[in-house]
Amino acid sequence: MVTVIDTLARPRHPEKANRPETEVLRKPDWIRVKAPGSAGWSQTAEIVRANGLHTVCEEAGCPNIGECWEKKHATFMIMGDTCTRACAFCNVRTGMPEALDQGEPQKVGDAVAKLGLSHVVITSVDRDDLADGGAEHFARTIASIRKASPGTTIEILTPDFLRKDGALEVVVAARPDVFNHNLETVPAKYLSVRPGARYFHSLRLLQKVKELDASIFTKSGIMVGLGEERPEVLQLMDDLRSAEVDFITIGQYLQPTRKHHKVERFVTPDEFKAYETVAYAKGFLMVSASPLTRSSHHAGDDFEKLRAARAARLGRS
Repeated sequence: MVTVIDTLARPRHPEKANRPETEVLRKPDWIRVKAPGSAGWSQTAEIVRANGLHTVCEEAGCPNIGECWEKKHATFMIMGDTCTRACAFCNVRTGMPEALDQGEPQKVGDAVAKLGLSHVVITSVDRDDLADGGAEHFARTIASIRKASPGTTIEILTPDFLRKDGALEVVVAARPDVFNHNLETVPAKYLSVRPGARYFHSLRLLQKVKELDASIFTKSGIMVGLGEERPEVLQLMDDLRSAEVDFITIGQYLQPTRKHHKVERFVTPDEFKAYETVAYAKGFLMVSASPLTRSSHHAGDDFEKLRAARAARLGRS
């Protein structure tokens, strides 16, 4: 009963309570998702619950949860369910987080082994309250997965570690297979969409990963439909390639509630295809661009394609 009262007394997005409600546009026919509830989905949910873990699939309201969990593909969200940032697009709870669960890295490793994952994605909330932004917790989680499931390749989707000197080095030293950090949107939209972040800091973070360990694949993603212009997206692609980023994801922004940033428009499948074509022409090893593309959607299959693309490019050089 106490838990229920606490939950009710603690709004999910207190910083948005006084924001005006915006119109929620009707989704077009090309955005259709599979509803959760299959046997595979239930098995995944049971393992997540049994280990007391959070997933970004649930916390961020990912539209692909039905499809992914049926295949036992869950993206684990470490360091709690409460974020210290308050991005205008995100449905993850905001506020002051609780202390880290020191047993969480082992729980994640155990869950990965039980699910039999060949590839896993680990993300987190922003933890600006921690001296290292949670870098050591990421490193411990990677180590735990390696121990519990040695054959699993590991992809991490990290915060920006803004003003956390030395944090990135700790994470890179743990040697994930893929280091992902999303730019989320074009620079001109940061003030309204991602006010707690800095575009060029995020870009430099990705560039520094390559400087520290060139063998690690780097990845970044953006949402479209937030009011950005096509030339801005193309310039962002150039910025990512200048930072030697290997993989870009581009997906449609979907508004979680009327209090969140509004969807300015729904980008058509043909426009996504055009973005994909341009991105490959600019030199990305891997591109995923579609209305329902998300950072971890089909991550395992995409990792195999990414590895093959690097091998083919090295073979030609």
